[in-house]
Amino acid sequence: MEWQQLEYFRVVAGTEHFTQAAERLAISQPALSRSITHLEETLGVPLFDRVGRSVKLNAYGASFLKRVERALQEIQDGMAELQQLRDPYTGTVSLSFVMTFGLSFLPDFISSFNRLYPQVKLQLFQNTTAAIARQLQDGEADLSIVGSLDHRNQLEWHKLLDEDLFAYVPAKHRLADRESIRLEELAGEPFIGFKKGYGMRDLTDRFCAQAGFAPQVVFEGEDVATVSVLVSSGIGVTLIPSFRGITPSKIKKLRVEEPACRREIGLAWQKGRTLSPAAELFRSFIIGQFA
Repeated sequence: MEWQQLEYFRVVAGTEHFTQAAERLAISQPALSRSITHLEETLGVPLFDRVGRSVKLNAYGASFLKRVERALQEIQDGMAELQQLRDPYTGTVSLSFVMTFGLSFLPDFISSFNRLYPQVKLQLFQNTTAAIARQLQDGEADLSIVGSLDHRNQLEWHKLLDEDLFAYVPAKHRLADRESIRLEELAGEPFIGFKKGYGMRDLTDRFCAQAGFAPQVVFEGEDVATVSVLVSSGIGVTLIPSFRGITPSKIKKLRVEEPACRREIGLAWQKGRTLSPAAELFRSFIIGQFA
């Protein structure tokens, strides 16, 4: 069995037509047919049901295709790794991050990294904390910038910094002329919060519980921009990290004196997984920014 036979099989399985597959592979149709026949003889089972000039993947073929696609992807990944080993300053790094972090200093870090290593491409994903953990475990992301995780048995997590959270209220709110408040002073206020599954929602619920109340969430958002716009419109208050672009005439940021409202931000990756040289490069760069 040869690697080329597997690639031919995958293309025929995708088109279910020998002529179209042969054109896509730039080989003759008889040569393609012989290759598939030899593959079936090696395996001892037919992979396709022949229907006139067309073919249809049968149960054997469908089962084998899953393994072939996985094997060919491994080969492709291996070739990419070898290329990066030859030149570690090339390749692609997939990075996922919590949505509230993406609006703060991540853009500055990415810009600095791109200036130093212009040949390394960054593939970015914004997601919830729960989804980020799954991406790391499934290998969809090399690294993630996220709050502390509960999956320490499967993931490594390196703390980068502590980030303060602030109460944001409409500019005409009864507390808007203050510089700081106790969180309990927002008890009974309508809250603009994040959807369940987001790390910021868990933090809001936890800090409000410490202050002796449960937030009355009237709207659940997915990003800081939406939450802040709704607060500035007078719908409610919120508890979020500091963000750029605030309009003092519409929204006011208040420091929380009690309880101490802050979150940990760290860099996470899959435990035991060998990162590509490019991903190792980015990991060292990010950690170095907070050393």
